[in-house]
Amino acid sequence: MNLKSHLLFTFYTIYVLLVKGLSGQYPLVQNVTVTEGGTVNMTCRVEYNDNTSLQWSNPAQQTLFFGDKKALRDNRIELVRATWSELTISISDVQLSDEGMYTCSLFTMPIRTAKAYLTVLGVPAKPEIDGLTKPALEGDQITLTCSSQGSKPAADLRWFRNEKEVPRWWNPMGKTFTVQSFLQLQVDRNDDGVAYTCRVDHVSLSQSPQQATEVLEVHYAPRVEIRPTHTVPQEGQYLKLECDSKGNPSPDPVMWTKDGAELPDLDRMIVEGRDLTFTSLNKTDNGTYRCEASNHLGTSSAEYKLYVYDAPTTPPPSTTAPLHTSTPESTVQLDSPASKPSFTGHRDPNAVGQHGTDHALIGGVVAVVVFVTLCLIIVLGRYLARHKGTYLTNEAKGADDAPDADTAIINAEGNHAHAEEKKEYFI
Repeated sequence: MNLKSHLLFTFYTIYVLLVKGLSGQYPLVQNVTVTEGGTVNMTCRVEYNDNTSLQWSNPAQQTLFFGDKKALRDNRIELVRATWSELTISISDVQLSDEGMYTCSLFTMPIRTAKAYLTVLGVPAKPEIDGLTKPALEGDQITLTCSSQGSKPAADLRWFRNEKEVPRWWNPMGKTFTVQSFLQLQVDRNDDGVAYTCRVDHVSLSQSPQQATEVLEVHYAPRVEIRPTHTVPQEGQYLKLECDSKGNPSPDPVMWTKDGAELPDLDRMIVEGRDLTFTSLNKTDNGTYRCEASNHLGTSSAEYKLYVYDAPTTPPPSTTAPLHTSTPESTVQLDSPASKPSFTGHRDPNAVGQHGTDHALIGGVVAVVVFVTLCLIIVLGRYLARHKGTYLTNEAKGADDAPDADTAIINAEGNHAHAEEKKEYFI
């Protein structure tokens, strides 16, 4: 190898070493994030180091560690690893004030540095719900306020109604990291006993979100509804009228009346709590029954019109009835007391099929009338036919000397006593 080639090789080697050495002499760091109160490790590495010291400094440019030598008296800061290529320190019980830019320095000529930003997350406090008055009255409009302090960055507040999310208005309170959320609602009876929950969502609470719950108590006037155990009550049946009264405070007890007066004193009519029980129905029980319930917010009532039907009868064994060819003289009385239930009160609006017997009687009467009419038509037809035959016979007898049919009839009747003619009969 000549001198020129040797010089070129030497310069190339020096160049590679310088470039490689300079590229490896820069410290390497990473930004880190930690939750307030937690512990964080900060690492500074260098690939190629010629026994040059590494140093960590805090955002205030105070030296924390120079190599393995601790420079700042802070018990929370400890040495994890110190070599020529790495310097790792740990900070425990991290506070919001620890957040900032940390510097790793490599003492070469000139000094080379790298910066890592430490982000400290502020943990939001358990939320608090304000604005709830107990109890609330139906129709009131209330505003629930949920507040949480100490979050960084600002936490997100969410509202839930019995675990179902509802819209809300959110208001972060500036740099103090206090957030508030407002929920406006007009309460009604359906909100009584409903749980409203405010939940804090934050990056520092990924495992266990904070939340607060309030259960609404709403007072409202009662509403009453009567439910019968039978839709078609019959004589001798057991019947219970259930008075369903819903209100807060509970409207106990309820008051039962019949036709605007007190209930009759009967052993088979019993009031048990809110229910009215008939052990054995009778037609004297017909009437309008009212259930009334009250609390300090109002009074409500409901009515039930009771109509007692005849008890069903067992039909007799089927027999073959004799066929009558003549129409007996009989009188059928419609709407008789036996075929119409005795009821002086209100009729049951749900009554169906209550005149089945009357319809059968009416059908029988119609059949008899049709039969009699047919018999009369047959008798009248026979009479007219016989009369016409006699008329034609007489007309033939006097037709010899008569100018018309009427004269022929008269002549035939006059000569009837003296002439022996052939007799004609209509069969």
